[in-house]
Amino acid sequence: MTTAFDPIDLSGTPLANRIAMAPMTRSRAAEGGVPTELTVEYYVQRASAGLIVTEGIQPSVVGQGYPFTPGLHSQEQTAGWRKVTDAVHAAGGRIYAQLMHAGRIGHPSLLPDGLTSVAPSAVTPAGQLYTGDGMKDFVAPRELTAAGIRETIADFAAAARNAIDAGFDGIELHGANGYLIQQFLSTSTNLRTDEWGGSVENRIRFAVEVTKAVAEAIGADRTGLRISPANPYNDMAETDTEAVYPALVEALEPLGLAYLHAVEVSPEQRELLLALRAKFSGTFILNPATEGPTDHGSLPLVEEGVADVIAYGALFLANPDLPARLRTEGPYNTPDQASFFGGDHKGYTDYPALAVS
Repeated sequence: MTTAFDPIDLSGTPLANRIAMAPMTRSRAAEGGVPTELTVEYYVQRASAGLIVTEGIQPSVVGQGYPFTPGLHSQEQTAGWRKVTDAVHAAGGRIYAQLMHAGRIGHPSLLPDGLTSVAPSAVTPAGQLYTGDGMKDFVAPRELTAAGIRETIADFAAAARNAIDAGFDGIELHGANGYLIQQFLSTSTNLRTDEWGGSVENRIRFAVEVTKAVAEAIGADRTGLRISPANPYNDMAETDTEAVYPALVEALEPLGLAYLHAVEVSPEQRELLLALRAKFSGTFILNPATEGPTDHGSLPLVEEGVADVIAYGALFLANPDLPARLRTEGPYNTPDQASFFGGDHKGYTDYPALAVS
């Protein structure tokens, strides 16, 4: 019987176990979106994960959605991430970079003068965003032109090449949580009438084309995709989830991707996610819906064949040695939500590991 503590081959990359660290925004990059020495320490502390997926990394300047988030579109950023990957590999870990273009989730105050956030359509999200100047209302994004869409796809491919130059084992495309890729999928944020909008086939086109471009740039065996069907986060609304995601996975299946990473928004989604898994021949990573942080109670999902790998978010944030704690069913450090975003080492690198007897 396969357990979460057994190794797995991820399209040629051996993982020591089937426990993944999910991507989590921490907003602690230095000026210019460059990782710091604290970033190195943070990820090295968690190198016992079978796979680390980094926080969202913007593939371009305009792709930034939050303060103090890192990028992979400059030489300085790439060099900064090389320090992270070298240290994680020296500790025996494996690490993928998550490329996240925030799309309409952002604010002009976070961007150089003259730039504004971009999206499939000029639909303003409800709510506010934290900026360096406090909370601000979202503003209408600029609708991407057809040429702009192609430039954005090229930005993803260039950032993926930078990720490999930085020593990452691969990259994960962030197609979840209401960011740019999911914005193209949804009828609430994609009002286009050209080849990039309207029908299901047209709305999945951007996700497919980005994935193809990245796979061509670095290899499909080093490319993964994260999705979160029907996730309302960031003022999203999907009217045809049951049609969009099977079509998306069917279109991507021939590429031979390393993995599909699904965020389960509610337990009622399990049937859909299992159907998507049946259409996908690569590794299936699941971030399951649970009450409170996902813990050892989700490990049997691997034994039952529901998923190949289980992804952990907040519990991995607070427990740098999470695989060891899962094996003993705790005890677990409690995540401190007040220190999730921004700040220094507190709530970042100061969570204690279990004492070794």
